[in-house]
Amino acid sequence: MINKSNGLQGEDKSGGAKGALAGITVLDFSRLLPGPYCSMLLADLGAEVIKVEEPGRGDYLRDFPPKVNQEGAMFLAVNRNKKSITVNLKSNEGKQIIINLVRQADVILEGFRPGVMDNLGLGYSDINKVNPGLVYCSVSGYGQNGPLRDKAGHDINYLALAGILGITGTREGVPVVPGVQIADIGGGAMLAAVSILAALIARERTGEGQHIDVAMLDGAISWLSMFAGKYFADGINPTPGNTMLSGGIPCYNIYGTQDGRYMALGALEPRFWSAFCRAVERPDLLERQFDTGSRGEDVINQLEEIFAEKTMNEWVEFLSGVDCCCEPVNNFNEVFENSHTRYRDLVASVDHQTEGWVRQIKFPAKLSNTPASVRTAPPLLGEHTSELLARLGYDEDEIKELQAKKII
Repeated sequence: MINKSNGLQGEDKSGGAKGALAGITVLDFSRLLPGPYCSMLLADLGAEVIKVEEPGRGDYLRDFPPKVNQEGAMFLAVNRNKKSITVNLKSNEGKQIIINLVRQADVILEGFRPGVMDNLGLGYSDINKVNPGLVYCSVSGYGQNGPLRDKAGHDINYLALAGILGITGTREGVPVVPGVQIADIGGGAMLAAVSILAALIARERTGEGQHIDVAMLDGAISWLSMFAGKYFADGINPTPGNTMLSGGIPCYNIYGTQDGRYMALGALEPRFWSAFCRAVERPDLLERQFDTGSRGEDVINQLEEIFAEKTMNEWVEFLSGVDCCCEPVNNFNEVFENSHTRYRDLVASVDHQTEGWVRQIKFPAKLSNTPASVRTAPPLLGEHTSELLARLGYDEDEIKELQAKKII
């Protein structure tokens, strides 16, 4: 069912090999983006991910527009390779189902506000008594403790508080909203995945599980490492568009082209800057690579005039043989039709029961012995409830009774 050719990718290269996390079971209580993206990474690597959803509603992303058919496109994008079970967590019978699953699980991933799982009787202290070897990962905006722990937030809020929006913007000082969710994915999902893998390795040595507290604000702040290193040294607050790597120098900047498109120049090393200057026949700029202030503005203005002389495609052709780190700012069509993207086999198609063939971005890293793979489509709401309950020992009549009582 997986990787039907659609002109965007080749056949799946996993060859049926077991993923690195085969045999690991993850109970995923999370919704929206950070938790589901994390659990998808684990599922791609071979873990069995059981998505625990609210009966009748499920993950909110299922209803977010646009919809492919019945399911939200964004839900489909981050929930492949998972099973779905619907459980009313506020009922005693539902709680018992979770406890039974916990006994067979290796990881719990949850993304509620701090205290919610504790109030349900499913917090780490409760679960640790049932399965001391279980790794329990909580992903939240501001962490499990601290003055902000109970505040609601989204990616833009974490980036604002982390100072990332304060250095992301125009040279006039106007912040801009990043095009992707940096705190959700980088500060939350990927940090959670790395931490879970580390905790599983630690369990191999000690036999003990542990609680992981991932705060997306903390994770976003950690992305400031290079900027913070400079700030700790000189005490100067960086501002949008004025640091070395945010548009403050001529050799590392974005320039408009004749046709209203853009080129990204990243000629930080002197040899790349030299190659660029000689290609555009401007040897007079060789010594002005790192000019700042008014002198830097002067060079940037001159480069803007130079880039405005050609269209984006003309620049791509003109610089095709010049080793100077200058690339076009692609739109999505150009990204996914790009020969290099196609060669790297980054897109798969998965056959969904109600949505048809759905394109997916695959796990990006290539593992030679235990490759990640796209195996199953994102699940329908509660699709695997009966299967998983039967595995726990519930018979057909008991399952029907739980359905009638709206426990599942």
